[in-house]
Amino acid sequence: MNTTIYGIKNCDTMKKAFAWLDARGIAYTFHDYRKSGISPDTLARWCERLGWEALVNTRGTTWRKLDPAQQAIACAADAIALMAAHTSVIRRPVIETASGETIAGFDPERLVALFEGARP
Repeated sequence: MNTTIYGIKNCDTMKKAFAWLDARGIAYTFHDYRKSGISPDTLARWCERLGWEALVNTRGTTWRKLDPAQQAIACAADAIALMAAHTSVIRRPVIETASGETIAGFDPERLVALFEGARP
């Protein structure tokens, strides 16, 4: 299974996700969207699968630093534009499998379900 984990390398939640995957021998490719950016097409695909509400981290520092006009997200297009401009506002990690399954956020139970046969 070809799995890609998206996020920011030095994020504590990302470190937990890396450790979880590594401990179970799950191979993955890492995409650091702070360094490499993220395409609007990828963000749109995630929004279709998960909804933009699941992707925008409204509890982080980046969100709190945004002005109210930037925080006024009315639709997926607004969220995609915001996430493309401020990648740190994307919930971490986003994990996408070759089969098209996608999850956002670190939750060991969801990871077990995603990678059947893995043990938490």
